[in-house]
Amino acid sequence: MKIDKFVEDLRAKSADELNKDLVSAKKELFNLRFQNATNQLDNTGRIKEVRRNIARIQTVITEKALASK
Repeated sequence: MKIDKFVEDLRAKSADELNKDLVSAKKELFNLRFQNATNQLDNTGRIKEVRRNIARIQTVITEKALASK
C-alpha cells in the first residue's frame, strides 16, 4: 500500500518535478554506495529501496512521455 501511494504521488507531479526527484534519488544512491564501501552504512536494504524508487520514477517519466505523443 505504501508503494501505491508513492506511485500515485509520482503520477501527480510534472515532468520537471519528476526529473528533480530522479536526480536527488540518484545522488542518494551514490551516497549510500559510498557509505557502504567505507563500512559506514547500517541499513544496506536502503540501497535496494532507492534503486527501485529510481526505476519507479523512470517508469512514470516514460509513461508521461508516451501519453503526450
